[in-house]
Amino acid sequence: MKKPRFGLQARFLLAMLIATAVVCALLAVLLMRQAGMQREVGVLGRDAVHQMATDGLTRRGEVMAQQFADAVTNPLYYSDLGAIGALARGIDRQPDVSYVLVYDAEGRIVHDGSDDISAYGRPMTDPLAARAVAAEGLLTQWSPQVMDVTQSISLGGQRLGGVRIGYSLADIHAEEQHAAGLLQDRLLQLGRRHTGWLAALLLALAGVCLFAIWYVQRTLVSPIRLLADSARAIGTGNYDGKPLTSQRRDEVGELVRAFADMRDSVARHSHDVRRMAYTDSLTGLTNRLAFRESLDHRLLMLHGSGRQLALLFADIDDFKRVNDSLGHEAGDEVLVQVAGRIRDAVERLGGDDSLVARFGGDEFVILIQNGDVRTAAARLGERLVQELGKPLAVQGREVSLGTSIGITLFPEDASAASALMKNGDVAMYQAKVAGKNCYRFYSRAMNQAVERRMHLEQELRGAWDRGELSVVYQPIYRVADRRLVGAEALLRWQHPSLGAVAPSVFIDVAEQSGLIETIGPLALREACAAAAGWPGEAEGREPLFVSVNVSPRQLRKGDLADLVAATLHETGLPAPCLHLELTETAVIADEAHASALLARLHRTGVKVWLDDFGTGFSGLSHLRRVPVDGVKIDRSFIADVLRDPDDLALTTAIIAMAHSLGITVVAEGVEKEGQLQLLLERGCDLAQGFWLGYPLGAEEFAQLLRGDGGMQSQSS
Repeated sequence: MKKPRFGLQARFLLAMLIATAVVCALLAVLLMRQAGMQREVGVLGRDAVHQMATDGLTRRGEVMAQQFADAVTNPLYYSDLGAIGALARGIDRQPDVSYVLVYDAEGRIVHDGSDDISAYGRPMTDPLAARAVAAEGLLTQWSPQVMDVTQSISLGGQRLGGVRIGYSLADIHAEEQHAAGLLQDRLLQLGRRHTGWLAALLLALAGVCLFAIWYVQRTLVSPIRLLADSARAIGTGNYDGKPLTSQRRDEVGELVRAFADMRDSVARHSHDVRRMAYTDSLTGLTNRLAFRESLDHRLLMLHGSGRQLALLFADIDDFKRVNDSLGHEAGDEVLVQVAGRIRDAVERLGGDDSLVARFGGDEFVILIQNGDVRTAAARLGERLVQELGKPLAVQGREVSLGTSIGITLFPEDASAASALMKNGDVAMYQAKVAGKNCYRFYSRAMNQAVERRMHLEQELRGAWDRGELSVVYQPIYRVADRRLVGAEALLRWQHPSLGAVAPSVFIDVAEQSGLIETIGPLALREACAAAAGWPGEAEGREPLFVSVNVSPRQLRKGDLADLVAATLHETGLPAPCLHLELTETAVIADEAHASALLARLHRTGVKVWLDDFGTGFSGLSHLRRVPVDGVKIDRSFIADVLRDPDDLALTTAIIAMAHSLGITVVAEGVEKEGQLQLLLERGCDLAQGFWLGYPLGAEEFAQLLRGDGGMQSQSS
């Protein structure tokens, strides 16, 4: 590796030079300070001389002004210009007096010491005159050229005027300059002697610095430079450099040997540290940090190249059910098996540049960028749905899970990593909305769909308390005698601005958001309370039952049996009059958990039906392993039973197999009389649908019960 141009040795030499320069600078500052002190002493000397001169002149001027004022008072009072002039000329003849002025109370000149008194009667206009005229006593003023001393004159409380004596400052300035020159000469002589000593000290210091540079270079800089070269090698991941050894017994030798031991230790742990920082500890896949760094780097390389990249966001459907029912250890085992299946599928279909990462929890992200990425992503998404939809063997149990996958493309959908990852989440969410266990490509319309769904979720919160949610009851009839035997409780949402929201929409929102865990128990209680008031044996009628749908989330929660028992106790509804409808897919997803829960429900006395039977592709064999009391044939089969031989055959088989197991069969979606007649011929037990009766409010259903309980006509 090429050594840096400005290495440690050069830095140390530079540091020493800087230190020497600093010392020199300090000496220079000291010399400058000495010169400054000389100047300051000179200034102080001049100031002292000036102060002494001005103080003396001030005292002399004030005494002379007071004496002159006392002497000129009477002549001024009697306007004796001769006497005033004699006194003024006596003072004006003094060598340092510039002018003598006697003025009246209005500030007009009475005498100026001249023979002709040319300024007589004129007002004083010099810069110092205003304060002099206004003075009530003794006043001393200064200008650059003169010192002006003013003494006002009063007699018997009457202001007569005053006198002003101006002293020239030229002589004082000359004396100050002479004294300062003498002082400066003495200071220069003293400074020359000190400068010689400082120069000698500077030369000695330079010699010491040169010796220190040579000694430190030999004993310290060279070993440290060797350690720096080794540290740079370690920084690049090279741990196989020349071994570091030292025979020295001082601190430097100990440092070299300790550094060698540290290099060996770092080499041993470097691999483990890198693996821990960039690898998911559970699955061995790339973690979120490493994936984001790789994605940023790849996007930087792909910008402007015209090449594409695809991200697949895979989220395990209903993974929380595994943790809740089997524990977190089982959940970890599921994640490991899922990670293995994803890795195998990506190795076969993703290409050499593919990357798989676990983002945490049950979310995985795949990056592919070879060839036609859209086609490759679709093919990989389809394979992942197939592979991850196969049952998993976990702790001796068979668990069936699905995976929802969202796919987003660069640069078609976004050009930044954050936007791509957000789009992948949106597409994955739409895959869940579409029924789970599928994949969806991102489209800009999805953002609007997500916003609408979030708005629905927000509005759904508190809808029950606001009275927007209500329970209606669809009659269920016995096919053999067409008698009313019960009703299915159905939720309806009448929003004040959105109007009637379809149950298929808001039930799914409630399920996905978890609101169903709040709404479900409320609907169950209301349905049970209503059914408790329906006519029964006491009125000489066959007891009517109410069937209530239970969501997969309620089933997974595990407290359904306790909730049902508490609701029956609170409302007084007999347990046999409550039928719980569970979807086939929710039950077969984890038969062991479902079987245990259904057994607890049976002990409360309620009956359990499988709703939408035939759509879960579970096979009739599941009826033998899951303790249910009835199955509801999905409306999709009943709709075509009159014209589709396959649907007729499947419906006939379901009825026959269920009866052989002692299970009641209910047909949904009966909308034609021919359908009801065919179900009668096949021995179907119960039926419901628009031809038999529309969902009714609680009061309307009560009116129906007050009739003879016979089947409604279509016109009704």
